[in-house]
Amino acid sequence: MKEEAQERDTLWFVVDPEEAGERLDRFLAERLADTSRSQIQGWIDEGRVRVGERPVKASHRVRPGEDVLVEPPEPEPLELVPEPIPLKIVFEDEDVVVVDKPRGLVVHPAPGHSRGTLVHGLLAHCGRLSRLGGFLRPGIVHRIDRDTSGLLVAAKTDLAYMGLAKQFHDHTVDREYLALVHGVVPHDHGTVDAPVGRHPHLRQQMAVVRGGRPAVTHFIVIERFARATLLRLRLETGRTHQIRVHMEFIGFPVIGDPKYGPRRSLGMKGQALHAGVLGFDHPRTGERVRFESPLPEDMLDLIAELRG
Repeated sequence: MKEEAQERDTLWFVVDPEEAGERLDRFLAERLADTSRSQIQGWIDEGRVRVGERPVKASHRVRPGEDVLVEPPEPEPLELVPEPIPLKIVFEDEDVVVVDKPRGLVVHPAPGHSRGTLVHGLLAHCGRLSRLGGFLRPGIVHRIDRDTSGLLVAAKTDLAYMGLAKQFHDHTVDREYLALVHGVVPHDHGTVDAPVGRHPHLRQQMAVVRGGRPAVTHFIVIERFARATLLRLRLETGRTHQIRVHMEFIGFPVIGDPKYGPRRSLGMKGQALHAGVLGFDHPRTGERVRFESPLPEDMLDLIAELRG
């Protein structure tokens, strides 16, 4: 299935043959990666989803060539109210806070995610964050995807925000990821140097495109399995979805990736991508600091399964 058109607030999808037989709610959850399945089920119950111009149930099995139209409700007004969300704080002082984000947690508020984000939890924990990132992104200098786990730094003061933002702009921040990818990567190490920009047809995706922004990803093979490879990746640049796009581009997509991976993935909920290392110059002291996060249990379980 590919997203065919968007007219006003209506989304229009066409079912591909290989998607035949899927439940309607699951079909849409896979295509609208930033929307939860329960939220989609609510839209279906409200009559906001039609198949061939008629309302259907969430259990409807889609057929090849069917038109699926979705009319999402108006976005909820966004506000920032601190929420006591459990957070794993790796480091904190008067200027910065480093968090080990779990998979599934959205970093900042956006349409469809007006509550329960990392920002809401940080506001409850810290009491204040730098406002230089904007009203909905206080303290957020960089982010990692909802379904990516690992390390993220937020700025509590304006001094910290400006110092960190400059380092990210200058590409002097150390960022290393661990990823499980489909297929057996033949080279022990390599570099993907390919520009990344908005996908020319799929509005929610990025792609390697002519005229995109420069993007460089270095990788090293950690372990090979029969059907997959464990990689360590270092970002030289930080484009949206960069690792996911680059791995798909060279033919080894991240396992569990809902946007860029194959429809049939190895057994893991969420994408097997973890931000394991984060290093930067402390914005006040200038001291180089470096933090590491071990692999989460779901990736360790998948590795054990692959070894078996």
